[in-house]
Amino acid sequence: MSSLSFEETVVARRSVRGFLDKPVPQDLINHCFEVAARSPSGTNLQPWETCVASGTTRDYLRKEFMDRVSSGVKPNTDHGSDGKLEEHYKARRRGCAKVLYDAMGVEWEDKPGRAKVAFRNFELFDAPHVAFFCMHEAFGIQSACDVGMYTQTLMLAMTANGLASCAQGTMRNYPDLVREAFDLPPEMKVLYGLSFGYENPDMPVNNAVTDRVSVGDNVRFRS
Repeated sequence: MSSLSFEETVVARRSVRGFLDKPVPQDLINHCFEVAARSPSGTNLQPWETCVASGTTRDYLRKEFMDRVSSGVKPNTDHGSDGKLEEHYKARRRGCAKVLYDAMGVEWEDKPGRAKVAFRNFELFDAPHVAFFCMHEAFGIQSACDVGMYTQTLMLAMTANGLASCAQGTMRNYPDLVREAFDLPPEMKVLYGLSFGYENPDMPVNNAVTDRVSVGDNVRFRS
């Protein structure tokens, strides 16, 4: 049972990009997913289909991701990328990148260093487990929002139980690998992934803390 309050759990949750080589007990994993199952969804559809890779399955997928990226295989995602971003969104993205690069001692002009940082995604940041969040092609944007709420609840449950996680859009890059590994039908589409496990406190990147814009910047109140 967590000793953190709800607000403390929300604040404590962050994207961890360096994990210990220490598998999480299956009972604890099950518990976190049981908590996440209480997430809301429209008409209780519970549209999420989650595939968790550990052990040899995790090792296989990690190697295949790394091999494809190293070989220059282009991503073949199930869903399109974001549209053209306005400048203030781009600025937030650059700000996040700078925090990460600074924590790892990588200069912005160091393109090989930046590429190495990006490649860590496909190494799963050494996490012993990775979850893939999938959704049947019959579902649309509303159900995708439900999957997002489910994922957030899962990440908070992990934080409350001493685990770390990092949501990764890059885990959707090669959905055919995921479908093959979990015997999924072609109509089951991969949205994104989540690497998780125990945080490695010796990884400098885990000292990176991103900020948030003020409430007034993205919430409109009117009475």
